[in-house]
This record gives sequence, C-alpha cells and structure tokens, in this order.
Amino acid sequence: MTLNLSNITSKEIMPGLHGKLVHSENMSIAFWEVEKGAKVPEHSHINEQIMHVMEGDFEFTLDETTKVYGPGDIVVIAPHKKHSGVALTPCKLLDVFSPTREEYR
Repeated sequence: MTLNLSNITSKEIMPGLHGKLVHSENMSIAFWEVEKGAKVPEHSHINEQIMHVMEGDFEFTLDETTKVYGPGDIVVIAPHKKHSGVALTPCKLLDVFSPTREEYR
C-alpha cells in the first residue's frame, strides 16, 4: 500500500482534534492537527503509544505527572496507562499505536 498524506481525509476524532489516520494489520499512525485549547480527556487503552510533538506546545499528563512538551519531544506511553492533554498553542502531533487502534478506523 502506498499513500500520500495530502490525499488522506482528516477526521475530527474529538472537538479540536483533527487526524489523518493510517492503519496496517498491527499498528496505526495518526497525524494530528490540534486547535489551541483542545482537550484530550483522561483515558487509557490497550495500545502502546508513542507521541511526537512536531509543532506547538502540548501539556500532557501521564500517570498524574504533567509536563509541557514542544517540538521534537517524544513520549512513550505504555498500554493501560492513564493520560490526557491540552493544546496550549495550535499543535501538530504524530501518534503511533500498536496494536491497530480499531476505534479510529
């Protein structure tokens, strides 16, 4: 399979969180454009997740520890760990999930 990011339709997964999503048999990748002030409520999932902040400032809470992450920062989130976030500025984030994030298909 070959894709081009410009040809992938963006989905608003939650208010202010717009993602272009690609799925394979064992993983998902999400290219997010996040509006300033958009919140990701606390949640957990079975997926291992790696988050990369490409642009902007994103306040992220993992296991009750809150930090502000900026361009170049990467966070590894183990399965079942509670996490949440809020965009302090407009952000571009890249998330990789394994296994596939079925609810995002």
